[in-house]
Amino acid sequence: MSIKFQYNKTSLQTLDKQLKVRLRALPTLKNKESALRSEVKRAKDQAATLEDELKRELSRYDDMVRLWGEFDASLLRVEDVVLSVKKIAGVQTPLLDEVKFEIAAYNPFTRPVWFADGIDILRKLAEISINREVWLRKMELLDNARKKTTQKVNLYEKVQIPGFEDAMRKIKRFLEDEENLSKSAQKIVKTRQQEEVEL
Repeated sequence: MSIKFQYNKTSLQTLDKQLKVRLRALPTLKNKESALRSEVKRAKDQAATLEDELKRELSRYDDMVRLWGEFDASLLRVEDVVLSVKKIAGVQTPLLDEVKFEIAAYNPFTRPVWFADGIDILRKLAEISINREVWLRKMELLDNARKKTTQKVNLYEKVQIPGFEDAMRKIKRFLEDEENLSKSAQKIVKTRQQEEVEL
């Protein structure tokens, strides 16, 4: 990215202001990137923990597979998932507050005794699964924000700050050369005038 500038003091001041803004913002951006990186890792670990918990719970009921064939899955339905929003390093992320279930009416005398336990088991599995999805979504949002912040840090560090410094150096050299030429021209004129006066 080439920085457009003119060889004058106004342009030099403008570039200096822009450089200072970026130099002040850079530490904040680096801190944000670091915070987002650790939050992404935490969300990923939490999602993995919930995945393991879900597998453990499912494996506990492997020996009851035949019974699940008798179970009426329409008895339990997720009615609502209540989420709230939590800001992490400026990023709005979902937070699971509650999962509301709707249990269909059934006659406990005509159904097997274990149906009540089956409903509790399904409820627990659904809560774990939904919570895992929320953490995965949180990880995805935080990771996207981290990538954008990393891009901005790299843009500032590797492109814009060196570009502004280089442009300012060029302007300063130009202005110094111009001043030196002006002084030299003045000396030459003065010397000629003195020579003319002596003649």
